[in-house]
Amino acid sequence: MNKIVSKEYFSSHVVKLEVEAPLIARSRKAGHFVIVRVGEKGERIPLTIAASDTSKGTITLVVQAVGHSSKKLCELNAGESITDLVGPLGQATHIEKVGTVVCAGGGVGVAPLLPIVEAFHRAGNRVIVVLAARTKELVILEEQMRACSDEVLIMTDDGSYGTKGLVTNGVESVINREPVNLCVTIGPAIMMKFVSELTKKYQVPTVASLNTIMVDGTGMCGACRVTVGGQTKFVCVDGPEFDAHQVDFDEMMMRLNAYKGFDKKQPESV
Repeated sequence: MNKIVSKEYFSSHVVKLEVEAPLIARSRKAGHFVIVRVGEKGERIPLTIAASDTSKGTITLVVQAVGHSSKKLCELNAGESITDLVGPLGQATHIEKVGTVVCAGGGVGVAPLLPIVEAFHRAGNRVIVVLAARTKELVILEEQMRACSDEVLIMTDDGSYGTKGLVTNGVESVINREPVNLCVTIGPAIMMKFVSELTKKYQVPTVASLNTIMVDGTGMCGACRVTVGGQTKFVCVDGPEFDAHQVDFDEMMMRLNAYKGFDKKQPESV
């Protein structure tokens, strides 16, 4: 059960795992995540499903080694098994034909963005992807994104690949040249905040996935409480996607900062 079929390193700290999970592969939709546990005393880690293959009965997870538990998961090799794997969980992405969709991803947030890009493209939308990373070596899933979108823009902080600049520079360049009907953003909270502020200025509806704050994944621990439109929401059961213009990102970032220095309790979802 839950055997790892293949393992690939995107970088020294980011690993792609293809895992046997036929029931999840058949029922998962864009935006869904799973809970994994390594070892009988391991912590529960929520991870977004990056892809699935129903013919092989597998799902793909992209994991960043952040804390103790995610490091243990990244150390597993092909042929070994994950102790527990539960899902699909969360609310699926609302997919419809809206016109032009800009999908902005940063860091390992690109992984959960991939199935959303695929779904919007299948629905007949023009999909433009903006991928952001600190440097060329940290850009992931570019080839897969190009295969299921109309255009891919690469932004790097140091200018080592694509265009030098931030993800917001790429998003704004698209908005300034053509009408955009929807923006979807996934990545670090600070990145999503600035993307949201930008699109709000241009009155572009925006969806943000807040998966980085999840811990337990079932609504029991309360760690993923966020304020959306003045109301308290639980990311793992009410989300993970919300109207970005209604999210209190400052509160979210303050709560995320509380985990710094506590590796075992640091949210590790992507």
